[in-house]
This record gives sequence, C-alpha cells and structure tokens, in this order.
Amino acid sequence: MSSIGAALLNSLRSVERPGDFCVGGTREIFMPTIDVDGVGRIAFPVQPIQAEQLVASAEAAPYGRGEATVVDRKVRRTWQVDSAKIRIGGRHWDKTLAGLVEDVALGLGVGEPVAADFYKLLVYDAGSFFVDHRDTEKVPGMFATMVLVLPSIHSGGELVVKHLGREVVFDVHPEEPSEVGFAAFYADCVHEVRPVQTGRRLTLVYNLRFVGRGRPLKAPDYRAEHGRVVELLRGWTSAEDEPDKLILPLEHVYTPAELSFSALKGADAGVASVLVKAATEADCDLHLALVSIEESGSAEHTGYYSRRRWSRDEEDDEQFEVAEVIDRALFLSEWRRPDGSEAGFDDFPFDEDELCPFGAFEDLTPDELHFHEATGNEGASFERTYRRAGFVLWPTARRLAVLNQAGLRTTLPYLEDLTARWEASKAPIRSPLWREGDELSRHMLRSWPRSSWREDEDAEVGRMLDLQIRLRNMECIDAFLAGVSAEGHYAAPDNEAILRAAALLPAPRATELLVRILRRNAPAHLAACGDLVQRCVAGAAGRTCDLMQIGAALIEALPGPPTKRQEVDPWTWSVPVKPTFVVDLLTATSRVDEGLAARAIEHLLAWPKTYKPDDVLVPAARAFAKLAESTAWPAVGRLREASLDHLRKRIALPLEAPRDWTRANPLTCKCSDCRELGAFLTAPDQQQWRLKAVQGRRSHVEENVRSTTCDLDLTTERRGSPHTLVATKNQASYERRAKQRRQDLEHAPALDR
Repeated sequence: MSSIGAALLNSLRSVERPGDFCVGGTREIFMPTIDVDGVGRIAFPVQPIQAEQLVASAEAAPYGRGEATVVDRKVRRTWQVDSAKIRIGGRHWDKTLAGLVEDVALGLGVGEPVAADFYKLLVYDAGSFFVDHRDTEKVPGMFATMVLVLPSIHSGGELVVKHLGREVVFDVHPEEPSEVGFAAFYADCVHEVRPVQTGRRLTLVYNLRFVGRGRPLKAPDYRAEHGRVVELLRGWTSAEDEPDKLILPLEHVYTPAELSFSALKGADAGVASVLVKAATEADCDLHLALVSIEESGSAEHTGYYSRRRWSRDEEDDEQFEVAEVIDRALFLSEWRRPDGSEAGFDDFPFDEDELCPFGAFEDLTPDELHFHEATGNEGASFERTYRRAGFVLWPTARRLAVLNQAGLRTTLPYLEDLTARWEASKAPIRSPLWREGDELSRHMLRSWPRSSWREDEDAEVGRMLDLQIRLRNMECIDAFLAGVSAEGHYAAPDNEAILRAAALLPAPRATELLVRILRRNAPAHLAACGDLVQRCVAGAAGRTCDLMQIGAALIEALPGPPTKRQEVDPWTWSVPVKPTFVVDLLTATSRVDEGLAARAIEHLLAWPKTYKPDDVLVPAARAFAKLAESTAWPAVGRLREASLDHLRKRIALPLEAPRDWTRANPLTCKCSDCRELGAFLTAPDQQQWRLKAVQGRRSHVEENVRSTTCDLDLTTERRGSPHTLVATKNQASYERRAKQRRQDLEHAPALDR
C-alpha cells in the first residue's frame, strides 16, 4: 500500500463516531392517520381548503430568544398547531416511525436506542420562512430534531442545515399520497427554512432523544481529522511513486440503486463527511464507485469414490472447490459524485496496490460463485465475483491520467468535447483548454494499443488523428504516426486521416514517417498500403512529400515468392494479393515516374505464384481497360501484354471432352484403398467404384478425394453394415476448362484494344 494511502487510513481511523450532522431524503411509507381538532382527518396530498382550516386553527409560531420565547414575524413567519390538538395513528404507523427513526439515527451516527417525541405540526403558507437559528433542548436527553414533510403541492420552503462551514440543502416536495420527505439534524446545528413560494408546506416536528441517557450528543466535530487529511491530499499531487488514485472500500454493503453519498450508513457517512470537504479544499476529486473483482479458472470436484458408490457431500450434490485462478479482472463501475449525480464514466480498471488497505478483498465471501461441470475436453471451472462500494480519490491535477485508465471509449469522447470547446472559445494554442487537450492526448498516446490486430469497424485511429489536426498539435501528430501507425497498429480506414495529419508536418518528416508506415505494415496490410500510396499521390500530401521515396518504399516491401512469406507477428499473417492492390500500385507509380512503375510491374510479373495471372493480373488489366488515362502508361501496357499472352496461350490449348472413362489420378496416398481407387481412375472402362468398409476407412478415402481435384462424385449407401462408399466418375475437369475457355474468349478482346 502507498505511503499516502497508509497515512490517509490512519487519519480516518480517528473518526471514532460515524454518521454526519444531518440526514434526509424522501421515502414511500404507510401514511399515518392525522386528526386535528376543529379540522378533522387530513387528506393526502393536503388540499388547499384543509390547509386554510389548519391555519385558522393554528397560532403564530414563536422562537426562543435567550431564556424568553417570543413571536417575531420578521424572524419566523410560520403557523403551528400544538401536539395536544393532534392525534396521529394508523395500523402501521408505530412500526413505520420506528424504522424511520432507526435509519435517521444511523445516519447521524447514533447506535443507541432513540425515541421520537411528537412536538408540533407546522404550516408554512406562501411567504412563510424561518431565519437561521438553533433548536433548544426541549426535553431531557434531546439531541436532534426530525422533520417530516407531508405530501402537499408547494414550491420553495427548502430546509438548509449548516455546521462547521458545511451547508446541506434539503429540497423535498412530496406530492404522492404515500410519500414523505424527512430530515434530521443535531440540535446544535444552525438551520433555516427558506420562504415558501407557492402552496402550503406542512411538517410534523419530532424531538429525538436518547432512552435512558443524560447528556445529549452534539454534532460530530472532525476538524482535527479534516486538517490532517487536507495536508496529506495536498502533498499527493507532487509526490513521486504514488498511485494516481486510491480506493477506500466502505464498511457497509450497498447495491447500485442505493449507492450515493446521501445514503451512506454509520462509519461510511462519518468518513464521507471528512473526505468531501477535504477533497474540495485539497483540489482532489472524490467519487463513490462499485469496486469489483471477477475471477475465473479451474475447479476440482470434492466428492470421493468409494467401492460402493460415488459419494458427495450430503449438503450439496455438486461440491466443488477452486483449484486455480486463471483470469482476473479488477474494475470500478456505477460512479457517483458527492452531489448525487452520475459521473458519466465507463468501467475503470484498477490495480490492487491502489486499495486502502492493500488486500481489502482477502478473506471475503464472494458475492457470486458459479461452478461448471467438466464437458468434453474441458475440465470443471468456476466464476466468482467480489463487490464492495468504495471511495475513489485522486488529485485533480492527475484527473486526466486517471481518466485515461478508462480506455478509449471514455477518453476519445472527452477529448472530442475538449477540442470542440477550445475551438468555440477561439483561444490560442497553449491556452488552458488546449493544454488540457494536449495533456490528455499524451496520456492516450502512451497507453494506445500497439497490436496489429484490428477490428474492421475500428475507427479510433482516425478519430484521434482528426482531433490532433483540429488542435493543430504537431508534436502529438508526429508521435502518433511514429509510435503507433509506423509500429504496426494500422489498417486501411486510417489512411485518409494519416495523410491529412502528415500534410501538416514538414515535408521531409512526413516523407520519412510515410516510408516507415509502408515498410512496417506492407507485409500484413499490402492492400491498405497500396491505397495509402495512391491517396498520397492524388492528395495534398503528394504536393509536398517525396513521392519517389514513398513509391520505392512500397515496391521494396512487395512480397516475392510464396515460399519466403513470413509471419508478420503472432496475430497477423500476410494475405493473398488482390487485383485492387495492383491497380493502386501501378496507378500511383505511373503518375509519379515511369521508371518507378516499370520496377513495380517487373516485380509483379517475376513471381506468378504470388501475383497469380487469373486471380490478380488479368482482373487488374481488365480494370485498367476501363480507365482511359491508363492507356498512356507503359507499365499498364506491359501488364496488358502479359495478361493477353497468358490468355492466348491457354486459348490455343486443345479442348476436347473425354472419349472414355480414363481420368487423372492425383492421389498420393499409398494405402491399399487409395491405390485401388487410383487404379480405378485410370481405367478407361470403369465408371463406378465401391468400397464396403468401416467408417474410418471410408472417411480416409473421402478426405483424400476432397483434398485433390479428382473427377469423382461420392455418395454413401447405407444399406447393410458396414456401409458402402460409392465413387462415380464425372467430367469436372473438362467442364472447368470449358468454362475457363469461355471466359478467356470474353476477356481477351477486351484487353486487345
């Protein structure tokens, strides 16, 4: 665990009392029955006519001034109905009130028995308010006040509670008949009720007191702890060898729906009250998040074999135990800000050394644990998940480094927003917004994936380069092209952005980078590199870059004989050449220099097994036949001549249907069945061959036939046992040649123009 993490934990351990100075929210409950003398039973939500009746039977609410109780409408403009005139009941009310008081006490950090004494009903009509004040101890043992806001249609009337420089606003307006707002706070806290704007606000006020305790508690005072934490956090930004973020798991369990600063319980609420204010003063960002560890691996069955039977644990028919953890994922999710809003972050990875304390998840029971029986060649396996909520903290100065840990799904949209805001501000380069974009870009560049494997729809490189172009960030453009594109993380969709970015660099540097990109990526992405060169020649980069160097780099990277093709990296192999590549190559080089194009075409013609005439060269020549400009290019003329020569030679070959049943024998296997089948193939008077044999022998023959170009149709007769493999001769080879002849006769005239 980091030194700052250890010191932070030590400082927070002295927060002996959990809870906070106030707690509140809304809750759906079984509503009580409330009967008021002279008014009758109150309906919910409270109707205007009943509210008027309540005001008529109420009196102006006083407040305490020293030892005296006075009425001053400039200080407190509120109506009160004494508890003696009110009867609160209902079948579920006692249980509902007890549960609410228990939760409120927990939020205030009180673990002892607490009683709630009804004090009075208050009515705030339009314009009513109560300025800053403190409550007095009205009964022995009273330590706090609880306010229940009844369902009514109104606006304004927010309750504001203040303590030691902190301020919490409870803006609750329950309107549903089964919903109440609630707030509780220590009696020594200053609080006010802001003016009601419209409607009427009705509240039930309760005095909270200890049962059997003399001296009441006061609101927690964490000023000493707060000071120590602020000092620690301020030193974090400049501290070396400290993690970018820290994670403090909470004591209590929270579901994602419950996870919020306002819903924290016990000691968690106490720690939050220190961290929220300290983080703000020390320029740190504080969040709540769900901390998860997911593990999977191999499992072992714990049953045992006896001579009588297979035995398992009596309590569980499928007893397993974890054997070995193979995969492990650590991530943060369900982010919440102190103000209750969602942070908008995706899942974040984290390292175990960021946990405070280190090993906080050790010896915990998994929240989920699933075992899977062995199947086929796979042994038994398990999956388990640990989850705990936690505080996540980092210096604001390191925010972008932390944000970068979330990956490109988070950082690219964030950088796009930064860039748009910088453009809209019309601020110069090196302005604060630009610097923030530059800093995030550098973090992203350092962690950018370097694998040459790419998904087809991957557009992240293009998005990143486009943002750097908009930011006019030449250093990041250079670093990205050199460190990412020229190191194998490259695909055809990147080309347009690469060329736009390169066009902003000095011509010699742009040329150097494009040459490096071609040399590194051509073995695995030949077609993409051809497209890159063709776009370069036709675009803005071609007007400044050294096209001779760029074209020569592609020619030098061209594959030669197939036997010399090598694995590019563990995940990528070179792919067969496509006609479109030849078109791009000869178009680009012909537009640059005839000699360069001549080198290219001679290389293509030198290796017919790599640049196959029928699959590559002839289709490319046919494509050029539709491009009028290409008729003036000598290299294309050379391609056309070679393609025509290939077609004419094949057209000149004799083509005749078989006169008997003699067929070529391409089988190389020397087993007795394959030798017998080979003899059958060359026999002029045999049309059908039968092999009655077990499946293994039949399958072996079938595999050999299908792996060659035998002129045979295979079927299986399933009468009797074993079954019979039937091989019947056909004219497949002749039909293929006849089809090829028709194509050649069609293609040759198109090229001979």
